Amino acid sequence: MPNCSTSLAVSIESAADGRSPASNNAKLSSAFRNRIRGCVSKLTISMDDFGARVPCGIGVPAHRSEAALPISRDSLGFGVLAAWAAQSRTFVGAHSLSSIEVQPRSVTGSRGIVLRGDSSGDPSHPPVLLLHGGGQTRHAWSGTARQLAGAGWNAISVDLRGHGESDWSPEGDYRHGDFAADTTAIARSFDTPPVLVGASLGGVSSLLALGEAKEQPLASALVLVDIATRMELRGAARIISFMKDKPEGFESLKEAAAAVARYNPHRPRPSDLSGLNKNLRRGKDGRYRWHWDPQFLEGPKNPTDGGNFDPESLDRAARSLTLPTLLVRGKMSDLLSEEGAREFSELVPHAKFVDVSGAGHMVAGDRNDLFASAVVSFLEAEVRSQ
Repeated sequence: MPNCSTSLAVSIESAADGRSPASNNAKLSSAFRNRIRGCVSKLTISMDDFGARVPCGIGVPAHRSEAALPISRDSLGFGVLAAWAAQSRTFVGAHSLSSIEVQPRSVTGSRGIVLRGDSSGDPSHPPVLLLHGGGQTRHAWSGTARQLAGAGWNAISVDLRGHGESDWSPEGDYRHGDFAADTTAIARSFDTPPVLVGASLGGVSSLLALGEAKEQPLASALVLVDIATRMELRGAARIISFMKDKPEGFESLKEAAAAVARYNPHRPRPSDLSGLNKNLRRGKDGRYRWHWDPQFLEGPKNPTDGGNFDPESLDRAARSLTLPTLLVRGKMSDLLSEEGAREFSELVPHAKFVDVSGAGHMVAGDRNDLFASAVVSFLEAEVRSQ
């Protein structure tokens, strides 16, 4: 049985295929690679098509060179998540996931903002709070929530303020501190500290909330999805450009799907656009617009306003982390580079890392099978077993 804390950086793709990056060939014996392959094969299920996703999420103001420095994968020095699969529960088959019960759940955030969401699985099971990226809705987590519920966790996904079915802020309060305050309010609503899983904006909100927590533990673990303490300028600009495009809306779901496909050319187009429909709202003029408050991007108190945000607050929050932490990066991400991941590892030495092959910034939407496998493996090894 391989040591699950072995300090090697192996991507999930390499583990699943029984291959290792060239820089690791000398370190990984054939027997060890075979064991990793066997572990992952027990966890990986067929990836369902969960519908089109909004392909972005606002994170932090970028202040890093857009050209990532080349580094060797060996130098990252993170744990091998794939090997943890042998200590984890086997995933429930896809045929069983359709029976997972999903119930609506609402919670009051900061300053009375009502946040609406879904609870998947048995409410008596350990809670996992899923926070989406900017411009998305809770439906971005549909597949992940089902997998978590099937593995014995209670997955709660919520629409962030100004998104989906949650309240819009009357004052246009959409700064990072506002989202962090909501995260704290939601986390405190549980009987036991939840696992925080945050993508992009949801990850920044989680990290800031943990850094500001003064009372009893706010969370039992943290999973950051393609976000850390630094972002690449080019990736951030591409996201914001997409989100600000077509303010007049789309004439049809097909036109909106074409816009998503241009942003995410590596992802196959879904034949069923019902998933995309959940990320859009239809106005009185009959046109489709993204399901968020326009003030989220255009208002004076928005998360992209660098003058209202101290980037060092993320570094301070990261250094303060003592709870189990996992950083998941899309291997094709243009937002979180390997350099950014390495910087985070220096701030949080105990953090685990996984590089998901075939995924960009939208990790859960691009490769939900591998993403869910990594998260469940991490939770089983680092949270449930403790």
